[in-house]
Amino acid sequence: ATDIDDEIQKVVDGLSGKNLKAKTKKVKKPTRGLVLAAAEQSAETARSLPPPPGQQIVRKRNYEPVRPTWHAPWKLMRVISGHIGWVRSLAVEPGNKWFASGSVDRTIKIWDLASGTLKLTLTGHVSPVRGLAVSSRHPYLFSCGEDKQVKCWDLETNRVVRQYHGHLSGVYSLALHPVLDVLVTGGRDSVVRVWDMRTKQQVHVMSGHTSTVSSLECQEADPQVISGSMDSTVRLWDLAAGKSMVTLTHHKKSVRALALHPTEFGFASASSDNIKQWRCPKGDFVQNFSGHDAI
Repeated sequence: ATDIDDEIQKVVDGLSGKNLKAKTKKVKKPTRGLVLAAAEQSAETARSLPPPPGQQIVRKRNYEPVRPTWHAPWKLMRVISGHIGWVRSLAVEPGNKWFASGSVDRTIKIWDLASGTLKLTLTGHVSPVRGLAVSSRHPYLFSCGEDKQVKCWDLETNRVVRQYHGHLSGVYSLALHPVLDVLVTGGRDSVVRVWDMRTKQQVHVMSGHTSTVSSLECQEADPQVISGSMDSTVRLWDLAAGKSMVTLTHHKKSVRALALHPTEFGFASASSDNIKQWRCPKGDFVQNFSGHDAI
């Protein structure tokens, strides 16, 4: 009788759903070990998949300055005399046959590079000659001076063939564009003027500096014009728009000289506080070269 009662009780329990609890599987609680295992598995699958486009990680290379190779100390080869005033500018011809020097005595002298002998004296400026440049694509020598004049000399006839009028004060620096027929000049009127070499017209008058533009450099890629000024700034110019792209204000004193790097895409600026190295096109600061303590 008791067995029958037990069977009836089981049927009743089954109908009321009491033994459902017993039949349902126990779900394991997520322990720390399980979570870590799952995370490791998902990380493994993530590693096996290629990264989505635009998210590849590139390791940034540390900047290591190149160690210069040792060579014997420099020796003075030759002293070339002839000017009767300070020599304020020099330009070497691209073929390395001769070089030109401009002086406070208002003359430009052409010298033989190998022997150091005087080949020619060009007269025409009425004030000190402050800038010279020899074109690598034309038979022209360009000069500028404190008489506000910018002259183009034909080296086949040794005469002035063009003059560029527009500067309001002395012209202290000039640079030739390596590709375009364009001449860039700067001076005491604190603007950078861009001239069409052929038509003598001003293409741009690029203003922004607040003091004398003492140095200029031109290159093929942007920034195509770089200027250094006595207002202790260096400006990188957008040649197409005729506007300043970047102003570098790291120098504390007047920027007296600029030099482009022959192989790297960068330049150096010189002031009495430091020589600073920069990287183009944005003008990122690289390092200081210290040692000089005067202009």
